[in-house]
Amino acid sequence: MAVPLLDLKAQHATIRDEVVAAVMDVVDQQAFILGDPVGQLECSVAGLSHVKYAVGCANGTDALLLALRALDIGPGDEVVTTPFTFFATAGAVHNVGARPVFVDIDPRTFNIAPGAIRAAVGEKTKAVIAVDLFGQMAAIDQVVEAAQGRPVIEDAAQSIGASRLVNGTTIMAGEAATIGTYSFFPSKNLGGYGDGGMMVTKDDGLFDALMKLRTHGSRRTYYHEIVGYNSRLDALQAAVLRAKLPHLASWSAARRRNAAYYDAAFAGLTDVATPYIDPANTSIYNQYTIRVPRRDALQAHLKDRGIGCSVYYPLPLHLQPCFAYLGYQQGQFPESERAALEVLSLPVFPELTITQLDEVIGAVRAFFGR
Repeated sequence: MAVPLLDLKAQHATIRDEVVAAVMDVVDQQAFILGDPVGQLECSVAGLSHVKYAVGCANGTDALLLALRALDIGPGDEVVTTPFTFFATAGAVHNVGARPVFVDIDPRTFNIAPGAIRAAVGEKTKAVIAVDLFGQMAAIDQVVEAAQGRPVIEDAAQSIGASRLVNGTTIMAGEAATIGTYSFFPSKNLGGYGDGGMMVTKDDGLFDALMKLRTHGSRRTYYHEIVGYNSRLDALQAAVLRAKLPHLASWSAARRRNAAYYDAAFAGLTDVATPYIDPANTSIYNQYTIRVPRRDALQAHLKDRGIGCSVYYPLPLHLQPCFAYLGYQQGQFPESERAALEVLSLPVFPELTITQLDEVIGAVRAFFGR
């Protein structure tokens, strides 16, 4: 039996009527740029994130770019971040003219190591970007402390609705950072039917800057206070996301159930390291990522059986050719490099059946002779 890594058609079938009605309302109104659908989604996401403001934009990459611009980061500045993440995290730093400064990860969670941040912060450091990888929040409280007063951007592209317990208080993804950023790429737990992104903050001044930056530096049509971008969240995408948002919690809970099912099934396999979730965290499992020896052979074995799987990420950012100018060398961030050789993500989407889960489990166990 073939099992896809992600089955968006299965999800769509459960909410089709809601989504089509929401989209057709926008079509009937013929109001496609910003407007009520975007504003209403922003209010809902701000509430979910326990913040005052949310600002929609064109995609998750722009969310990072605009966040950096709002913090006035540019040429001559340095931004500390992780090399084990999607390219956009460091690409946005480069694209505002600043220099990415990489530090290694915690080998258990794959998230940035707060101690490494503290050691890397220097006179030129203007911000830190922490990434919530695979649906689990970074240790954001420790990251903020390690940043030593510098702004912190939380790249929460994979973690909307995730939470962390800090000193007895539940902190939501995006809440504790200076600016949190989300992606609504279709594969995310809350995904649109195309690109979309959002930024969240509690700061009045940053909210004003973000609102200007997404619309060519203007809050009033044809009057431009700064040079910004054309990075508006499409009203059609906002309508889709508003229809899907009430289902987010149940979808994330289903992912956690699927992850627990895998954890139990793989408990006896010494060659399979299942995801470690920090006891303070509640993950939304955007990915279920195992660590295994002979990763490439296992991936080929699963693909031969029709089991969807993928490697996030096969080459750390410090070793990417485009960042050769930064001067990093092989071996400089050993945990990131080792993770890149060992990680493999398995299907964990909410609509998986027990039969499909067992198919994946059986294929993995067969590879290890169990």
